[in-house]
Amino acid sequence: MLKNYGIILISHGSSLPYGEITFNEIKDKFIKKTALSTEIGYMKVSEPSIAGALENLKNEVENLDKIIALPVFLAPGIHTNIDIPILLGLEPLEVDPRCPDGNYPEDHYLSIADDVDFDGEIELLPCIGPDDDLLDFINKRIDEVLLTSELDDDAKTGVLLVSHGSRLRYNKEFTTAIYDKFNKNTEYPTTFGFMELEEPNIPTAIDNLVSENEIDRLIVVPIFIAPGVHTTNDIPTILGLKEAPSHHHHHHDHESEHHHHHHDLSTVDFDGEILYPEPIKADDILIDILVKKVNNAL
Repeated sequence: MLKNYGIILISHGSSLPYGEITFNEIKDKFIKKTALSTEIGYMKVSEPSIAGALENLKNEVENLDKIIALPVFLAPGIHTNIDIPILLGLEPLEVDPRCPDGNYPEDHYLSIADDVDFDGEIELLPCIGPDDDLLDFINKRIDEVLLTSELDDDAKTGVLLVSHGSRLRYNKEFTTAIYDKFNKNTEYPTTFGFMELEEPNIPTAIDNLVSENEIDRLIVVPIFIAPGVHTTNDIPTILGLKEAPSHHHHHHDHESEHHHHHHDLSTVDFDGEILYPEPIKADDILIDILVKKVNNAL
């Protein structure tokens, strides 16, 4: 057994406080289950950075000679395949569609990030992917939110799984795989939609579900880890659960240099009940998935 290793759980980072609260809970629960030296490293905005997390581990673990880096992301994408390897000082896993020559503008977060200072081995694990245990999470959120419904038990219920969407194909592959597994194992009529960058969007997905099924109550499950702008503002606005601001200020740090979000927060046309449970957060189901991934690597 390697004694001198540490774990970095990698997160995106958020301008809202929820992300750090969630990830600190994830870290604490992970350490409680594994007793491994573990730090959270953020790609940007939040602290510590990935390089900073590694420095923290060097202080915690004597003669640290191996880092296991686990991206706490549901689907692969630009962050897991390009940004995180670069931030760890590794080769990116594919060419960056934003910047194919790999020469980033000097104000780009990959240019301004601190270099990792480490001579040992860094093993970068794949992100979570369409793990079967995520179905337990979806079912758990459905059961929880049904307790808050104002309709009776025989109301006809439909389920929409909502994911972010991505310029790379992986997010759609991930969401489709989770949806296929869920759909095989549920009684509910169900479909999936994306917040942006990918079709079908949420209103279209709901229109299709409602036109093909009799539905009184719609449960919209956000397949996101931490609450953030998308889960607390954008999706509720699209669902008509929140008033759209008169003109939409979207302070969003996601690739702001080439990723101008023109959010079309057009609302949904559905007059039944909409139930909207919480994202995954530091649910034990997620912690168990992370522990399983790290144990497989050890």
